[in-house]
Amino acid sequence: MSNLETEPDELVCDERPATADGGGVFELLEPREVPLGGPRAMTVRRTLPQRARSLIGAWCFVDHYGPDDVTDRDAGMVVPPHPHTGLQTVSWLFEGEIEHRDSSGAHAMVRPGEVNLMTAGSGIQHSEVSTAATRRLHGAQLWVALPDSHRHTAPFFEHAPAEPRAIGDATVRVFLGSLGDDAASPLRLFSPLLGAQLDLPAGGVAELSVDPEFEHGLLVDSGTATLDGHDVPVAHLGYRGPGRTTLRIVAGERPVRALLLGGAPLGEPIVMWWNFIGRSHDEIEAFRAQWQHEVIDGGGADGRFGHVDGYEGAPLPAPALPGVRLKTRE
Repeated sequence: MSNLETEPDELVCDERPATADGGGVFELLEPREVPLGGPRAMTVRRTLPQRARSLIGAWCFVDHYGPDDVTDRDAGMVVPPHPHTGLQTVSWLFEGEIEHRDSSGAHAMVRPGEVNLMTAGSGIQHSEVSTAATRRLHGAQLWVALPDSHRHTAPFFEHAPAEPRAIGDATVRVFLGSLGDDAASPLRLFSPLLGAQLDLPAGGVAELSVDPEFEHGLLVDSGTATLDGHDVPVAHLGYRGPGRTTLRIVAGERPVRALLLGGAPLGEPIVMWWNFIGRSHDEIEAFRAQWQHEVIDGGGADGRFGHVDGYEGAPLPAPALPGVRLKTRE
């Protein structure tokens, strides 16, 4: 999914220290509502990035949306071709169906229980449109920052189902990385990561064995949950720092559906603006200029971002850059 904000913030993202309590590091990250698009804007709940914490492992962007009634076609997801650099996009649905096309030549649907992973690398463009059969749209759009050593890799696309596994009382679908001995995804990653959906019945408990090198975030989609005894309300992201070998997730009086995100700290700052990830203001400025010249102005379909076949409509022009150069936050 594109970041459709017309005035996106330009951010330097890096690891931030967290405050420790008696049981380790815990933070509760509150969502902020972000309208994407124009008058018929789709509203998402964004928990990453924010000032309190920019990254969880290499996870750098978490948008959570729906459930939205999209029976009216004007209310569905229609995201024209737009660019990405230096990241992987992860599309995960709870309800609905989205059609994906990109300039690597990929054309695929994403449905609940399946994951679309698009590696932008050096540069790609793609479109996403909810299908005519979709009546309710509900899911998450996630970005993973590529480490400097791999961010110029050639773009490619992968799709796979995430098979359910029972861990304690939970039904777990691992869509990236691995959890335990037999729950793993075959998709290609460039840093150690975990992405999984957890479903717990009311009163259910899951004791999860996790990599102590990882930091973790639990995004609650529905129900009432605790993470190691800390309340995590709906649409919030509960953060646990590295050093833990287990996570204990408990459902309250209602069943819980949540996403568990984890990864080893990235260890390098990144610059995010609109749909680009780079390492400096000048690099972001160059990506924007190349997108405008090659795609919006028609300067060359054989350039960095290629061409999306099969989408009827114009690509998204980039917003104007901010009037000041980026300064690193302390």
